[in-house]
Amino acid sequence: MVKRHVPRWSDVSSLVGVKSLFTRHNSVDKAVTIWQLRAIAQSKTPRAVFDYTDGAAGEELSMNRSREVYRDLEFYPRVLRDVAKVDTSVTVLGQRSELPFFFSPTGFTRMMHYEGEPAVAQVAAEFGIPYTLSTLGTTSIEDLAAAAPDTRKWFQLYLWRDKASRFELVDRAAAAGYEAIMLTVDTVVGGMRVRDVRNGLTIPPQLSAKTLADMARYPKWWGNLLTTAPLEFASLKSTGGTVAELMNSVFDPSITMDDVKWLRDNWHGKLIIKGVQNVADAQMLIDAGVDALVLSNHGGRQLDRSVVPLELLPQVRAAVGAEPEVMIDGGALCGADIVAGIAMGATGVLVGRAYLYGIMAGGIAGVRRAATILKTEVEQTMRLMGIKQLDELEPNMVRLRNK
Repeated sequence: MVKRHVPRWSDVSSLVGVKSLFTRHNSVDKAVTIWQLRAIAQSKTPRAVFDYTDGAAGEELSMNRSREVYRDLEFYPRVLRDVAKVDTSVTVLGQRSELPFFFSPTGFTRMMHYEGEPAVAQVAAEFGIPYTLSTLGTTSIEDLAAAAPDTRKWFQLYLWRDKASRFELVDRAAAAGYEAIMLTVDTVVGGMRVRDVRNGLTIPPQLSAKTLADMARYPKWWGNLLTTAPLEFASLKSTGGTVAELMNSVFDPSITMDDVKWLRDNWHGKLIIKGVQNVADAQMLIDAGVDALVLSNHGGRQLDRSVVPLELLPQVRAAVGAEPEVMIDGGALCGADIVAGIAMGATGVLVGRAYLYGIMAGGIAGVRRAATILKTEVEQTMRLMGIKQLDELEPNMVRLRNK
């Protein structure tokens, strides 16, 4: 016979988990994947703002294809290796990054959450990785440098029609101690971002009947917007229209290799070119002496049906060799994606949406959670792949199933 008794609290408390009883269902601490952070972000952020981050250009084919390629990856792990300790670091622009992913430039970050770019940069410092401030950022070059003095800071540069303004930004980045300029070259005009048009999103958001009704659903977001510093671009004046309209009116559609050469001659830090989508262009830029490339389709937000960076990477490596630094972005939303990118030849992987979901979900705590998730997944994937260091990865350890 089995003896029974009335259960005591001490018998069940460890099973129930007292902490979980007092944790909100949408707390970022409960998220174990970036997709879960995305769901929390969607619950806390007005639709137009969430869609600005979540969406892409046209039919969103480029964005979805980039994600599908990562899903089609297949690993060939090694076993019987001592992986008790793993080293997740890579060398980028001659310095150590503690992790193989870097925080990419994103525009208008304070629209996602009032803590904005300083929160992202501070988390980058905590995790020992670089952060890139965007020309379309909502924190100035100088304010970001003051808020995150220990962060490796890169500045993403768009070239404006007003040449004096572009020169000024370069000088300010140099004076504030930024390590690198990341010149973005795939934005001669703005992509058609259908969600922004459908939602009537303007920069900054305008109060209308629709947005006033939205306040009832997201009072905390609107309260933060209306009680903190005005939401505006730090490096240029807003047009009051969509991002695409802003790009079309301000950015220079006549940029050529002469502009790259001018920057190479007048910027004395490292020079990165972002937005490369063609093998011939990659070779041309390496021959011109740039320090690094970012193979990028702008997260699918510019030319829909553009090439998937991960698929382009092996072709570029075959053309330029193993020495030039070649980073990729677009589609990476977990640590396994990042490890796969390194295995296929990337120096590092830039992530944007991953940390933006985090900041929308919970401010700096959400960004920290996003970085923790990616770090944990990188370490787990390395161990399961049977490697202690990322340079032990070989091309034959990963392949695209459809190739």
